[in-house]
Parts: sequence; C-alpha cells; structure tokens
Amino acid sequence: MLRIWDTTLPRYSKDFLPKLRQHLLARMLGRDSDMEFHDHLTDEDRNRVCIVSNKIFSVKTLRVNYTTYDVRREQDTINPRTHPFIMVKSGETAKNAHQFWYAQVLGTYHASVFDTNTESARRSPQRMEFLWVRWLGIDPDHRSGFRHARLPKMGFVPHDDPDAFGFLDPSHVIRGCHLIPAFADGRTTSLMPHEGETFARAPGEFEDWSYFYVNMYVYRIILRTSMTEHPQFRRSGHVRSISRWRDWSRWKRR
Repeated sequence: MLRIWDTTLPRYSKDFLPKLRQHLLARMLGRDSDMEFHDHLTDEDRNRVCIVSNKIFSVKTLRVNYTTYDVRREQDTINPRTHPFIMVKSGETAKNAHQFWYAQVLGTYHASVFDTNTESARRSPQRMEFLWVRWLGIDPDHRSGFRHARLPKMGFVPHDDPDAFGFLDPSHVIRGCHLIPAFADGRTTSLMPHEGETFARAPGEFEDWSYFYVNMYVYRIILRTSMTEHPQFRRSGHVRSISRWRDWSRWKRR
C-alpha cells in the first residue's frame, strides 16, 4: 500500500499524481485515452478525482487473458521485475505504421476513487485498476518486416518527453511481449540520467539498453499482422482497434 504523499512513490516522474488523476478522470468520463484532452485540463479539473483515504494499493503481478489464433484461451502473467513488457493496439493511421505500441510495466495498482463534481454520475467510490508504464518508441531509421527481413526495432522514449511515463488501463493490454536487447548498440544512461538505482530499472541496473528488437516470431499475433504488409500474404480485418488513441508518431526515436 502507498499513501499518495509517501516517499516510496516513484521519483523519476514529478507528474505522477497529476497524471494519475488525469488518467482516472478520463476513464470516469468515458474517454478512451487521457491523452485526448490533457491539454485542456486544469488543476481544478484534476482535483475532482478523490482517492479514498489517499491510498493506492500495489500488487505484484497482472494476469492477461487472450485468445490465440487457433481459438484457444491463454494467459500471460506480467511482473514488473521479471516479465515487464506489454503490447497494446497502435492508434497510428499513417501508411506503413507499426501495428502495436510497447511499454514496460513499472507498477500494477488499484485504488478506490470517485468524482467530487456535484453533476457527476460517479459520486460513489469505485475500484479502478491501472498500470504505471514506461513507453518505447519505434526507430524511424530502421526498416523491418517481411519485406526487409528484419525484426522491428525500438527504444525507450527519452525521459524529458512529457509522455515518456504514463498510466494505462489494464483492459487495453493485448498480451505480454518478448523484446530482445540490441546488444550491438550497447547500453546508455542518456535516456534516463539517474545516479544509483531507480524504480524504472531492474535491481542492480544503472543503464538502459539503447534499443530492442521485437521477437515477433514468438507471438503469432505479431507474425500474422506483419505478414499482411507483404503482398503475398495480405489480409484485412483480423485485428480490430481496442481504443482510439492520439497519434504518438512523434515518439519515434531520433
């Protein structure tokens, strides 16, 4: 359990609580993404969200149920320390845009919250679950897929980007994913300069891998979606959008 003034809350993002309230408010108002209207929110709007007893509860794992392409039920267990990477449906609509977004789960939480607005229909406390994540962006100079015979390549969004860290509704998670470090590119501290250990890295690690490759051959959903890029295997309609997100194409690594 964390109290919202607790010193154990993540310190690598000064906007932890404003972003949390923004995310919860968006969901209570029925918005698919808290990114759609964050520029129009004021502190007064965010303060409408009341966290009961100022308590946030942390759990160690998230279990994600999904259906395989042979119509079988499977389950992934997401653990921030041992199996942290997830994938969600991309909202990018540009030609040849990658079909998925990827993130590292830093924490799995739930809290009882309610809207203090007198006109709100959600005045009673309700339990809401949410993930605290660190986003990854596609390398724009790397060509991937069957046409180029290469795996997709990506890296963490730099820490100074306001959307490098954020919150995510667990229901938007498709499943876990397997990312392979790009060993030839080495490690770096430039993506998140920080002395000592941080909540955003595994214990004992002080650097990030510069890039990762998405092992799409492990997961049939990525493999079959990538096959649609090639004329020989083109299909349509087998993956549907989970939610309408804003275009995060600017997250592509420079």
